[in-house]
Amino acid sequence: MECVQELVSQIGRALIANIGERRYANWFQKSTRLEVSGDELIVYAGSPYLQSWLQREFVVAIRQVTKDVLGPGGRVRFDVDATLSIAASPLESGEVAKKTSPESPARDHQPGDKDRARDAAPRRAASRRRFAGLSDFIASEANQLAITATRQVANAPGGALNPLCLYGGVGCGKTHLLEGVYRHVRREFPALQVLFLTAENFANYFTQALRDRNLPSFHQKFRTVDVLLVDDVDFLHGKRGIEEEFLHTLKSLESDGRQIVLTADRHPRLLTKLSDELVTRMLSGMACRLESPDLETRQQIVRQLVQKSSFPVADEALDFVARRFSNNVRELEGAINCLQTYHSMTRSRVGLRAAREILARLERDCVRIVKLADIEKAVCHMFQVTGDELKSAKRSRSVSQPRMLAMYLSRHLTACAYSEIGQYFGNRNHSTVMAAERKVRRLIDENGEIRVCADEWPLKELVDSLESQLKMG
Repeated sequence: MECVQELVSQIGRALIANIGERRYANWFQKSTRLEVSGDELIVYAGSPYLQSWLQREFVVAIRQVTKDVLGPGGRVRFDVDATLSIAASPLESGEVAKKTSPESPARDHQPGDKDRARDAAPRRAASRRRFAGLSDFIASEANQLAITATRQVANAPGGALNPLCLYGGVGCGKTHLLEGVYRHVRREFPALQVLFLTAENFANYFTQALRDRNLPSFHQKFRTVDVLLVDDVDFLHGKRGIEEEFLHTLKSLESDGRQIVLTADRHPRLLTKLSDELVTRMLSGMACRLESPDLETRQQIVRQLVQKSSFPVADEALDFVARRFSNNVRELEGAINCLQTYHSMTRSRVGLRAAREILARLERDCVRIVKLADIEKAVCHMFQVTGDELKSAKRSRSVSQPRMLAMYLSRHLTACAYSEIGQYFGNRNHSTVMAAERKVRRLIDENGEIRVCADEWPLKELVDSLESQLKMG
């Protein structure tokens, strides 16, 4: 036993001499384990992707030192030991991110750049994003189902709710919950491999793998994780090749009982350019809608934000912020940041009057004018009809319902008169627009539904989704 340990120590010292002490510390000291069995050196990595990285970057050096220590017949084998620390895995390391990320800008390399980049890797890794916690999420009554489902997944990855799909408008907390799952699982289940990324990141990795003709490494990276968390799946809308690869990834993980959590800006059924197979796969576990926070929840959120920022502000000012900014949490964060900046300049307590003046200027700068053409484009995209059909004399439900909805949105999001809206949508008179507005309002009040392609959907949900898209541009 002592002899074997001495051989391992000799190999370690030889590796340090070959690749440098800093690189050895970064990649071998914590995240790998060396073991000698006869004339074979086994290099255990903390994850399959790290295993692939070590094989690609250090195989020549490892083979050389193995033959130097174990003799000319010395062999090298790479394997995975999930109990090893995954804190320094290539997914989160600055060295690999710089080397493999499709988003890294190209530049002319100077002698010594590569070594300096590797030396700087630990500093970059230390500045990674801080993930939000589930305990920080303030849930309104309407979002209790979503937060309960999220906690269930975080406490028991790979259970019945797989995949879990969270959807809703901008700034309603989808990414917060996804980060919360990541943070909770990493803390409570350290042996599990957890991968958090956006759908755009996935697309970039896939595109890079195609360019490098390295799909096996890509598959090993994404199809062997225990928990896959993907934000903004709607990015894949209409991207057929990437969508197909994503579908195969989900199928592979599900078949092995691995946990998947996804977020999107709308219900998967409304991602009309995704394949039916991918949509049904996303819905096979559980889909939960996240609503914009109600007044009471917004009041709790702004008070929590002020507690973190720690600056003096009147309760009346906070109530004003909570009432004035009702669409999403990001608006609340922006408003509180403005008040905090005002306090930093004046060193005075922020009162109601100051809050009104500061935020009124902010709102004037952020107003977006919605045009009738914008509404036409959004409705046509949602219902898969053309602008000519929307303005035609057709009375079939597949056209009349989108037209009715477009007229309703035009009244609520523009300053156009009934007659202007009627003229735009096919030279109709003002009474037609008035009737459309009344009908849509009544259906919303009655929780009515409207047909989108082959399915019936709650009208309020569609209106909220379209209004969010139009206001955000």
